[in-house]
Amino acid sequence: MSNTGKQIKVTLVRSPFGRLKAHRDCVRGLGLRRLHHSVTLIDTPEVRGMISKASFLLRVEEN
Repeated sequence: MSNTGKQIKVTLVRSPFGRLKAHRDCVRGLGLRRLHHSVTLIDTPEVRGMISKASFLLRVEEN
């Protein structure tokens, strides 16, 4: 699979502390480590699934 796909920027805006383990795992799986940390990811169905699972903790920007 090529890396020429659309990219999205994901920022952690709320703390995963005290949330369900599945939500914390999704945040870590996206590569987010601390509040206001941002990562740029390739827009795939797998990434979109992790984002939707913990969407209330994240801010997503289309690039």
